[in-house]
Amino acid sequence: MGEHTVASFDEELQSIDRLLCDMGELAASMVDDATRALLSTDAALAQRIISDDAIMDAKQRELDDKAITLIARRQPMAQDLRAVVSAIRMAGDLERIGDLAKNIAKRVGAVGLTSTPTSLSYSIESMAELVHRQVKKVVDLYVAREAEALVPLRVEDEKIDIKYTAIFRELLTYMMEDPRNITSCTHLLFCAKNLERIGDHVTNIAENAYYVMTGKQLPMARPKTDETVMAGANA
Repeated sequence: MGEHTVASFDEELQSIDRLLCDMGELAASMVDDATRALLSTDAALAQRIISDDAIMDAKQRELDDKAITLIARRQPMAQDLRAVVSAIRMAGDLERIGDLAKNIAKRVGAVGLTSTPTSLSYSIESMAELVHRQVKKVVDLYVAREAEALVPLRVEDEKIDIKYTAIFRELLTYMMEDPRNITSCTHLLFCAKNLERIGDHVTNIAENAYYVMTGKQLPMARPKTDETVMAGANA
């Protein structure tokens, strides 16, 4: 492969990388804004997040087009092929994170019709801050190509699961205490579940990023502590 061709190939890979980073920054921003909109009942901010999701979708389509074109034209092998295929997978997870942030934003109006207890607001905010840090961190580590630093992210996802379980139980308590809380608490429960699922997508991104850098798969078994599933099974 000629020097000019190699340079052109590297530029195409870097273009895909930049798009992935853009998507990561947008995803982190959407998660942060969605939580702020939820807790402050900011309808205008919620609407902006819904609009940002269209931008996220467009970026994913652009990345897919670039990646498929590169594979067809350059026929990359080994690490280059891993990088392109994993970029497509990671972009899919980032786009899904955008969808989940949008889903939270869509519930802002319904939740805003009732007051959210201070303790519950703090619990959701604490969980959202952890999720936001995870989204931002996984993108930063991918950009820095710090493979080993990605491994603890899977363990840290367990902290998100624990927070979700605590919020789930707190919401059940409010609903049992006063049936008038059922509607608003149900919306908040979906919002908390969306945050928990965002954590799962961060773990997927970390696993794909690790594979790109090392050529090795992380162990299939990973920590998962969603006790609400066990509670439902025992009910």
